[in-house]
Amino acid sequence: MLGRDGMTEETRLNEHPVGEIERQNGAVVIHLLGELDLYNAPEVRAALLEICAEQPERMVIDLAQVEFVDSTALAVLIEARAKLDNRDSFLIASPGLETHRALTISGLDRHLAVHESVESALAAQLTG
Repeated sequence: MLGRDGMTEETRLNEHPVGEIERQNGAVVIHLLGELDLYNAPEVRAALLEICAEQPERMVIDLAQVEFVDSTALAVLIEARAKLDNRDSFLIASPGLETHRALTISGLDRHLAVHESVESALAAQLTG
């Protein structure tokens, strides 16, 4: 059966939601891709928690290439943030319109540091 994106469910299940992971000057930038939902939340969770175990100075989640995010994926972001000693070091970058809407509707935009770009997230002053 074709989904709204014209892809079969099987094809979507084979997509990898975690793209490139960059490390620079104590920061880790994780580029997430496609649709983040119940199907791939375990893969996203595993990748984020592995990075959280390193306790990076700054953890930037790049959502520029994310087309959709559901409540399961949002819960993964909150769980990852909770694993950091300095929760203020967990930063969201470049959410698209739909992703930003999900953050706003859920109220998470008031609890997570959301930046317009990866560059602004990397340059942001951290507390804690």
